[in-house]
Amino acid sequence: MNTMQKVGGVAASTAAGTFVFGILLALTRLRDYVTTTDPAVAVPLLVEHEPMLILWNTVITIVFGIVMVPLAIALGDRVPRERAGQLARVGLAFGLLWAGVIIAAGMVIGVGLSTVSSLASTDAQGAQQLWRAVDTVGNGLGGGNEVIGAVWVIVASLAAWIGRALPRWICAIGILAGIPGLLTLVPGFADAGAAFGVAMIVWFSLVGIALWYLRPAHERALSTAPPATASA
Repeated sequence: MNTMQKVGGVAASTAAGTFVFGILLALTRLRDYVTTTDPAVAVPLLVEHEPMLILWNTVITIVFGIVMVPLAIALGDRVPRERAGQLARVGLAFGLLWAGVIIAAGMVIGVGLSTVSSLASTDAQGAQQLWRAVDTVGNGLGGGNEVIGAVWVIVASLAAWIGRALPRWICAIGILAGIPGLLTLVPGFADAGAAFGVAMIVWFSLVGIALWYLRPAHERALSTAPPATASA
């Protein structure tokens, strides 16, 4: 097992951890903030929970985006070129794109949170207007829909299925996980993002174990094949 596969395994486990962290905080300490769309309610909550919000945003965007890069590369490297190499490259492109978009969203939101908090004490109306703008841009890039991530997990799972790079039942979970992510693009299905997040926790965790401990099936087949005998 090469080093990049182990790095990818750690990255997948870390990605699962960022999702768990994000969902738990969204359901507990930050529940009121993440569920409101009213700037007059959101800004005071932001000021009250600013350190926690900054930590939350950093983990679910910056940290997640960073670990997505080695994970996407490791999954792409795992697929044999002769089986599904081109599809794996498409998956790698979407994985890197998702990482970039999520990091960009995190940077916008991080700066926006601090600016809104600073402005709130002197210009409440301006802070509310700025919050609405930051929330719109941040959601548009990384939170309002999960289409890029859904396409990545579906394509990467299909490539791994065809290339026998992961156990097929893990690939099936990845394909199924992508479906609610795609649905977030449809008006009225925004709540499907929660199902996508939970499913991705399971998939990331399983992929992390597979990348760390399991060799791809095609490599195992080569290692157990009888040696070729020289012809007379």
